[in-house]
Amino acid sequence: MKKWSKPFAVLFWILVWEILARIVQSNILLASPVVTVKALFGLVGTKAFWLSIASSFGRIIGGFLLALIAGMVLAWTSYRAELVRTLLEPLIKIIKATPVASFVIVVLLWVSSSKLSVVISFLIVFPVVYTNLLQGLSETDAKLLEMAQMFRFGFAKRLRYIYLPAIRPYLLSAVSLGLGMCWKAGVAAEVIGLPQPSIGRNLYNAKLYLETPELFAWTIVIVVLSAGFEKLVTWLLKKALRV
Repeated sequence: MKKWSKPFAVLFWILVWEILARIVQSNILLASPVVTVKALFGLVGTKAFWLSIASSFGRIIGGFLLALIAGMVLAWTSYRAELVRTLLEPLIKIIKATPVASFVIVVLLWVSSSKLSVVISFLIVFPVVYTNLLQGLSETDAKLLEMAQMFRFGFAKRLRYIYLPAIRPYLLSAVSLGLGMCWKAGVAAEVIGLPQPSIGRNLYNAKLYLETPELFAWTIVIVVLSAGFEKLVTWLLKKALRV
């Protein structure tokens, strides 16, 4: 029964969606699942659809990867140097507290709309990666580190047998949270910046011309891309961090 629980839950909410659509009886206000799927199949057959996905994917994942690398490097630096941790603490708090819309408006003054989602994805993901990894490093077993020093473990051995097992759950959590957040923030930035081609521009156009089925179809695409890439990256990380 457990393996069928998720498909059942998905079917349940699709049924609720269909019932609400029949009650409303307006595809402009609420497109039904069937109409949305038809719109999705119509989009899939166009070249513009795949160009938009490729462009948005490249920008958003580019921002995510930059944030992942920067978060790792600075978390390690902060772990080793108290001064760096103290200096970064207020900056991290400001980034976490600032609304995405504020970031978008400010960043647009400095970069073109084509680079906007890269920067916004970076800014949203970086604090998540940094804080998670720093916490994992800070909670590394001190006794294991003492033992490693006693037996004169090199950095490679300490990294493999002590640090990686310690940060593994924190890194996986950061990647899972970060990927979901970067897709939301990245597409939101595209809706404001309107780079061409992009998923965000298509969402904006669908809203502008009251094409609700296309709006829902693009939303499904975003959810599938975000969830699918999250599972892929998490699986690869688990394989890579298996020590």
